[in-house]
Amino acid sequence: MTQVATLYLGRLPHLGELFELFNAGKHLNRVAEPALWAELEKEQEQYQSLFASLGFNLRLDGRGFAWFHFDNASSNVGRTTRQLALLFMLLFELKADEGTYLERFTDWRLDRGLLAMLMERGHDLLQAEGLDEESLASLLDRACTHGFAEAVAGGWRLLPAVWRYLDHFEALASQQAGDADESVGLDDLDGTTEEDETP
Repeated sequence: MTQVATLYLGRLPHLGELFELFNAGKHLNRVAEPALWAELEKEQEQYQSLFASLGFNLRLDGRGFAWFHFDNASSNVGRTTRQLALLFMLLFELKADEGTYLERFTDWRLDRGLLAMLMERGHDLLQAEGLDEESLASLLDRACTHGFAEAVAGGWRLLPAVWRYLDHFEALASQQAGDADESVGLDDLDGTTEEDETP
Protein backbone atom coordinates (compact mmCIF):
# COMPACT_ATOMS: atom_id res chain seq x y z
CA MET A 1 0.00 0.00 0.00
CA THR A 2 2.88 2.35 0.81
CA GLN A 3 4.49 1.61 -2.57
CA VAL A 4 1.26 2.47 -4.42
CA ALA A 5 0.96 5.75 -2.52
CA THR A 6 4.60 6.64 -3.28
CA LEU A 7 4.19 5.87 -6.98
CA TYR A 8 0.95 7.83 -7.04
CA LEU A 9 2.43 10.94 -5.44
CA GLY A 10 5.58 10.68 -7.53
CA ARG A 11 3.50 11.54 -10.60
CA LEU A 12 2.33 14.80 -8.99
CA PRO A 13 5.42 16.99 -8.48
CA HIS A 14 3.39 20.19 -7.96
CA LEU A 15 0.87 18.68 -5.57
CA GLY A 16 1.75 20.99 -2.67
CA GLU A 17 1.68 24.11 -4.82
CA LEU A 18 -1.68 23.22 -6.38
CA PHE A 19 -3.25 22.28 -3.07
CA GLU A 20 -2.12 25.54 -1.49
CA LEU A 21 -3.53 27.52 -4.41
CA PHE A 22 -6.93 25.78 -4.44
CA ASN A 23 -7.25 25.61 -0.67
CA ALA A 24 -6.80 29.40 -0.51
CA GLY A 25 -9.94 29.78 -2.65
CA LYS A 26 -7.97 30.63 -5.79
CA HIS A 27 -8.50 29.51 -9.36
CA LEU A 28 -5.89 28.04 -11.67
CA ASN A 29 -6.13 29.48 -15.19
CA ARG A 30 -4.55 27.93 -18.28
CA VAL A 31 -3.54 31.29 -19.78
CA ALA A 32 -1.96 32.65 -16.59
CA GLU A 33 -0.12 29.49 -15.46
CA PRO A 34 0.28 27.19 -18.48
CA ALA A 35 2.87 24.84 -16.92
CA LEU A 36 0.76 24.13 -13.83
CA TRP A 37 -2.34 23.77 -15.99
CA ALA A 38 -0.59 21.28 -18.31
CA GLU A 39 0.37 19.10 -15.36
CA LEU A 40 -3.08 19.29 -13.80
CA GLU A 41 -4.76 18.43 -17.09
CA LYS A 42 -2.37 15.55 -17.77
CA GLU A 43 -2.89 14.02 -14.32
CA GLN A 44 -6.48 15.18 -13.81
CA GLU A 45 -7.83 11.84 -12.57
CA GLN A 46 -4.91 11.42 -10.16
CA TYR A 47 -5.37 14.89 -8.68
CA GLN A 48 -9.14 14.56 -8.44
CA SER A 49 -8.90 11.16 -6.74
CA LEU A 50 -6.29 12.31 -4.27
CA PHE A 51 -8.10 15.54 -3.38
CA ALA A 52 -11.42 13.65 -3.12
CA SER A 53 -9.82 11.27 -0.60
CA LEU A 54 -8.93 14.38 1.44
CA GLY A 55 -12.51 15.70 1.22
CA PHE A 56 -12.03 18.25 -1.59
CA ASN A 57 -13.96 18.46 -4.86
CA LEU A 58 -11.55 19.56 -7.59
CA ARG A 59 -13.34 20.79 -10.71
CA LEU A 60 -11.75 21.46 -14.08
CA ASP A 61 -13.59 23.39 -16.75
CA GLY A 62 -12.58 22.69 -20.34
CA ARG A 63 -12.54 26.43 -21.01
CA GLY A 64 -9.32 26.62 -19.04
CA PHE A 65 -9.75 26.95 -15.28
CA ALA A 66 -9.96 24.81 -12.14
CA TRP A 67 -10.96 25.29 -8.48
CA PHE A 68 -12.12 23.54 -5.30
CA HIS A 69 -15.92 23.42 -5.30
CA PHE A 70 -17.88 23.27 -2.05
CA ASP A 71 -21.43 21.92 -2.30
CA ASN A 72 -22.33 23.13 1.18
CA ALA A 73 -21.52 26.79 0.54
CA SER A 74 -22.81 29.14 3.20
CA SER A 75 -25.84 31.25 2.41
CA ASN A 76 -23.83 34.20 3.71
CA VAL A 77 -22.08 35.11 0.51
CA GLY A 78 -18.63 36.58 1.09
CA ARG A 79 -18.33 40.32 0.71
CA THR A 80 -15.76 40.11 -2.06
CA THR A 81 -17.78 37.48 -3.93
CA ARG A 82 -20.80 39.77 -3.80
CA GLN A 83 -18.83 42.82 -4.91
CA LEU A 84 -17.15 40.93 -7.75
CA ALA A 85 -20.56 39.70 -8.90
CA LEU A 86 -21.80 43.30 -8.99
CA LEU A 87 -18.69 44.54 -10.82
CA PHE A 88 -18.84 41.77 -13.43
CA MET A 89 -22.59 42.17 -13.87
CA LEU A 90 -22.20 45.88 -14.63
CA LEU A 91 -19.26 45.16 -16.92
CA PHE A 92 -21.15 42.50 -18.91
CA GLU A 93 -24.21 44.75 -19.17
CA LEU A 94 -22.07 47.61 -20.49
CA LYS A 95 -20.34 45.38 -23.03
CA ALA A 96 -23.66 43.82 -24.12
CA ASP A 97 -25.12 47.29 -24.69
CA GLU A 98 -22.05 48.13 -26.81
CA GLY A 99 -22.73 45.03 -28.90
CA THR A 100 -19.54 43.32 -27.74
CA TYR A 101 -19.38 39.52 -27.89
CA LEU A 102 -19.43 38.57 -24.18
CA GLU A 103 -17.68 35.23 -24.58
CA ARG A 104 -14.53 37.06 -25.70
CA PHE A 105 -14.12 38.70 -22.27
CA THR A 106 -10.52 37.48 -21.96
CA ASP A 107 -9.65 39.84 -24.84
CA TRP A 108 -10.94 42.93 -23.03
CA ARG A 109 -8.65 45.40 -21.31
CA LEU A 110 -10.07 47.03 -18.20
CA ASP A 111 -8.62 50.42 -17.37
CA ARG A 112 -9.46 53.46 -15.24
CA GLY A 113 -11.56 54.95 -18.02
CA LEU A 114 -13.76 51.85 -18.06
CA LEU A 115 -14.06 51.91 -14.27
CA ALA A 116 -15.24 55.54 -14.48
CA MET A 117 -17.89 54.46 -17.00
CA LEU A 118 -19.03 51.66 -14.68
CA MET A 119 -19.21 54.11 -11.76
CA GLU A 120 -21.39 56.47 -13.78
CA ARG A 121 -23.59 53.69 -15.09
CA GLY A 122 -24.09 51.80 -11.83
CA HIS A 123 -23.62 54.65 -9.37
CA ASP A 124 -26.53 53.82 -7.05
CA LEU A 125 -25.79 50.08 -6.92
CA LEU A 126 -22.07 50.61 -6.37
CA GLN A 127 -22.66 53.32 -3.76
CA ALA A 128 -25.03 51.01 -1.88
CA GLU A 129 -22.22 48.45 -1.79
CA GLY A 130 -19.75 51.11 -0.60
CA LEU A 131 -17.75 51.08 -3.83
CA ASP A 132 -16.15 54.01 -5.62
CA GLU A 133 -13.66 54.12 -8.48
CA GLU A 134 -10.68 53.52 -6.20
CA SER A 135 -12.33 50.59 -4.46
CA LEU A 136 -13.26 49.10 -7.87
CA ALA A 137 -9.55 49.17 -8.73
CA SER A 138 -8.77 47.48 -5.41
CA LEU A 139 -11.50 44.93 -6.11
CA LEU A 140 -9.87 44.07 -9.44
CA ASP A 141 -6.57 43.63 -7.60
CA ARG A 142 -8.34 41.15 -5.30
CA ALA A 143 -9.77 39.47 -8.41
CA CYS A 144 -6.14 38.96 -9.48
CA THR A 145 -5.38 37.32 -6.15
CA HIS A 146 -8.19 34.80 -6.63
CA GLY A 147 -7.47 33.99 -10.26
CA PHE A 148 -10.27 35.95 -11.92
CA ALA A 149 -8.01 38.59 -13.49
CA GLU A 150 -4.39 39.55 -14.03
CA ALA A 151 -2.66 42.90 -14.04
CA VAL A 152 -1.50 44.12 -17.46
CA ALA A 153 0.03 47.40 -18.63
CA GLY A 154 -2.44 50.16 -17.84
CA GLY A 155 -5.06 47.98 -16.20
CA TRP A 156 -6.35 44.44 -15.93
CA ARG A 157 -7.38 41.48 -18.08
CA LEU A 158 -10.08 38.98 -17.14
CA LEU A 159 -9.11 35.30 -16.95
CA PRO A 160 -11.15 32.22 -17.93
CA ALA A 161 -12.34 31.65 -14.34
CA VAL A 162 -14.75 34.58 -14.91
CA TRP A 163 -16.81 32.04 -16.88
CA ARG A 164 -18.17 31.02 -13.46
CA TYR A 165 -19.79 34.45 -13.14
CA LEU A 166 -20.91 34.68 -16.77
CA ASP A 167 -22.48 31.21 -16.59
CA HIS A 168 -24.24 32.31 -13.41
CA PHE A 169 -25.58 35.51 -14.99
CA GLU A 170 -26.80 33.61 -18.05
CA ALA A 171 -28.54 31.06 -15.81
CA LEU A 172 -30.28 33.89 -13.97
CA ALA A 173 -31.35 35.54 -17.23
CA SER A 174 -32.65 32.23 -18.58
CA GLN A 175 -34.46 31.56 -15.34
CA GLN A 176 -36.13 34.97 -15.34
CA ALA A 177 -37.25 34.36 -18.91
CA GLY A 178 -38.55 30.89 -18.01
CA ASP A 179 -39.33 29.74 -14.51
CA ALA A 180 -39.39 32.67 -12.10
CA ASP A 181 -40.27 30.46 -9.12
CA GLU A 182 -36.82 28.92 -8.68
CA SER A 183 -33.72 30.90 -7.81
CA VAL A 184 -30.03 30.57 -8.54
CA GLY A 185 -27.91 32.08 -5.76
CA LEU A 186 -24.39 33.42 -5.46
CA ASP A 187 -23.62 30.35 -3.32
CA ASP A 188 -22.83 28.66 -6.65
CA LEU A 189 -19.76 30.91 -6.73
CA ASP A 190 -18.38 29.38 -3.53
CA GLY A 191 -14.76 29.33 -2.56
CA THR A 192 -13.95 32.78 -3.92
CA THR A 193 -12.99 34.58 -0.74
CA GLU A 194 -13.10 33.54 2.86
CA GLU A 195 -10.99 36.38 4.27
CA ASP A 196 -13.16 39.26 3.12
CA GLU A 197 -16.31 38.50 5.11
CA THR A 198 -16.04 41.56 7.32
CA PRO A 199 -17.00 45.04 6.03
